[in-house]
Amino acid sequence: MATNVLLSPGVLARENDSSFVNQRPITVGAAIIGPTVRGPIEVPTVVTTYSEYVNTFGDLLISGGAPYSYFTSIAAYNYFANGGETLLITRVVSNSADWNPATATATGFNATSASFVLETLSEGVIMNSSGSQDSRGALLNGTVNNVRYQIVSPNTASGTFTLLIRRGDDNTNNPVILEQWTQLSLDPLASNYIEAVIGNYQYNYDTVNKQLSITGSYANKSRYVRVKSVNSPTPNYLSNSGLITNQNYTASIPVAQTGAFGNATGDIKGGALFYGDVVEANTQGLVAASYTNMIGLMANDDYKFNALFTPGLFYNFATHATQINTIISNTQERGDNIYVLDLVNYGKSVAEVVAQAASLDTSYAATYWPWVSTRDNATGRTVWVPASTFIPSVYAFNDKVAEPWFAPAGINRGGLTRVIRAEQKLGVSQRDSLYLGNVNPLATFPGTGTVVYGQKTLQLQASALDRVNVRRLLISLKAYITGIANSLVFEQNSAATRNSFLSQVTPYLETVQQRQGLYAFKVVMDSTNNTADVIDRNELIGQIYLQPTKTAEFIYLDFNITPTGTTFPA
Repeated sequence: MATNVLLSPGVLARENDSSFVNQRPITVGAAIIGPTVRGPIEVPTVVTTYSEYVNTFGDLLISGGAPYSYFTSIAAYNYFANGGETLLITRVVSNSADWNPATATATGFNATSASFVLETLSEGVIMNSSGSQDSRGALLNGTVNNVRYQIVSPNTASGTFTLLIRRGDDNTNNPVILEQWTQLSLDPLASNYIEAVIGNYQYNYDTVNKQLSITGSYANKSRYVRVKSVNSPTPNYLSNSGLITNQNYTASIPVAQTGAFGNATGDIKGGALFYGDVVEANTQGLVAASYTNMIGLMANDDYKFNALFTPGLFYNFATHATQINTIISNTQERGDNIYVLDLVNYGKSVAEVVAQAASLDTSYAATYWPWVSTRDNATGRTVWVPASTFIPSVYAFNDKVAEPWFAPAGINRGGLTRVIRAEQKLGVSQRDSLYLGNVNPLATFPGTGTVVYGQKTLQLQASALDRVNVRRLLISLKAYITGIANSLVFEQNSAATRNSFLSQVTPYLETVQQRQGLYAFKVVMDSTNNTADVIDRNELIGQIYLQPTKTAEFIYLDFNITPTGTTFPA
């Protein structure tokens, strides 16, 4: 768990769980770490619609001549279909050091030299579109997953040109333009300089500091490419009078042309296993170590999300369990999200699932079972997927129609409408065994379908925090209130500062109470807990007492049969 002492200036949000029962970086809803068809490798990327997800990360891949999609894609599809608004995707691959982007070189009016070089943001051989064209101008290596470029309207008088990024499988008569960048320049002093407009950032994971390092001077604005180099820059191309300052510059301007990308490296593991066939050493072509770097990166609270998912990791696989335990530790340290994990691969029993859950004890993680059958939107096939591919959509729908502190379960908010059937139709005794073992069942009911029928965290000891809705309540409150407290660091430790905090926090908690998140609360930040010795230590203490609203999970209905003439109690 996080340290309970501040050693440098900052805000420490602490929890005191007194409910034991006797016997803003970018903020997104959910985050997924997993493989994708394409897209930037090991660079967390926010998408806001499923179409944006597909444009960035793809959805359909071919392996061994058969179509597949990753659990990541299925989870993203369900998430946005159920009302999700923002999703943080972090792509992982097998042996990331072997992967490189594809490049393309644009030639200038001086055909002997390059004008500039582009490279794809995505990496892997899937991005290679270079090769011969057919009679319609279609690239034989062009696919929906890669890109090509086109230069139009080159103008040596102004030193400008337009760059089109086109889909790799289009043709001359039917171009599919993904992006259009007009009036670009090779003049590094101009506002329309190609690197400034398109971007040249390149990200690399720093394994020592567990963060992304950035090379380049301009943030990437294109979703597909960055400028690798400008080989023939034209500083001060035009004078104040609008005249070309150096006639040699005109040779640098790219001619009208179309081109493809090549020289990318990296591919999915041969013989990759998908859906219900995954095994420990081959889960969608990856091994557990493929996730290591991004598990470390997502421990960094620069990336804000309220729920984390890793469909493709399974706790009953020893190497996967090591990674999952690290994620749980990181999640507890961060304290601002809940982690949803899968305990077992396909084909396991209730007893095996419960046995796996027994070794975990944390309120910052939850698990659901069994696997479910669904129609894969990308391939049209009916496939088996783990529960964690659907839980992001359940959380999204819950937050859309209610609040994070409502239970993401039950017929009203826990329905799995795109599930065809569950791996096992759980009876009452099986659901009891799972719930007593802190595993949330996916139950099937006639006329209703498959429903999330539990909301326990993996905390072993009974308290308010052994429920998902209470954990998510605390996550929401801590995020908001800590944000207020951050604005007070280095302010005067006076009554005015304390009153400023109270004037913001109290109304917020009142609204949470009105929205059924709390039975009661109390906020104390005054002279009673900020005594002279506290102030002398440069500390400001706030105490927030909460009584979270509980959910009705066990409903007892007594039907009493009485003789004729009996008087009913008032």
